[in-house]
Amino acid sequence: MAHDPQGTRKFHFRQAFTRGAFAHYNALMKIASWNVNSLNVRLPQLLDWLGAFQPDVVGLQETKLEDHRFPEDALLEAGYRSVFHGQKTYNGVAILARHPIADAQIAIPGFDDPQARAMAATVNGVRVVNLYVVNGQDLGTEKYDYKLRWLDAVHDWLAVELQAHPRLVVLGDFNIAPDDRDVPDATVWNDDHILTSTAERAALKRLLRLGLSDSFRLFEPEGEQFSWWDYRAAGFRRNLGLRIDLLLASDALRPDVIGAGIDREPRTWKRPSDHTPVWLALQRRG
Repeated sequence: MAHDPQGTRKFHFRQAFTRGAFAHYNALMKIASWNVNSLNVRLPQLLDWLGAFQPDVVGLQETKLEDHRFPEDALLEAGYRSVFHGQKTYNGVAILARHPIADAQIAIPGFDDPQARAMAATVNGVRVVNLYVVNGQDLGTEKYDYKLRWLDAVHDWLAVELQAHPRLVVLGDFNIAPDDRDVPDATVWNDDHILTSTAERAALKRLLRLGLSDSFRLFEPEGEQFSWWDYRAAGFRRNLGLRIDLLLASDALRPDVIGAGIDREPRTWKRPSDHTPVWLALQRRG
């Protein structure tokens, strides 16, 4: 749902951007994030979604493509420039924009990481950091330790980025459910479970303390609103999911955030990703 700052009206995502629900604001900048779980498979769905909703900026995760196979021409034909950082079979991130993309940064500076999980770029004066956070596998494993080290490196990087770019959005698949509202059963998804463990949530809170806000929670206090559902056990039909796809807005941008939400419809499409797009809308200054 999208929501005006006075709290007087709410709009469904698909109505908000087709009926001009934000027409009383200055020009909008719509920013979205989507873990497509293989861009090779999901390119038709992505193009359909871009055509229907026309976000200004989209961060993609799990593109699972080497850079020479990235569909740059197809996206340009659809009106989107792109910068990307990929690898074969796994990981991969990209930033798409309808406007010029500047100052692209590939990977976390100073952090030795063979996995294509992070990038940043500036679009229309907004710095966009795109993250595909490490899953971590399970507590006590090497992959879990790597996740926590990776998040420490992200924290230090974002501290520098915020100094240089106060108007900043950090988006992506965080592989962390922020609190108990973001899981279907907190007795299962507890302090000792991957994606909800004490250390993972503490790492996310440490990022927020840099001066970032979970944009979805500026508008939606209720639980059981998810962005990922397991393909198994009819997870989507039963709404047994997690909210792990986030857009964090900097303190400088927060007054301009006029809506945020989750678009569930692509999860209903044929051959869907297990994630669905999440978005925020900004009022443009000037």
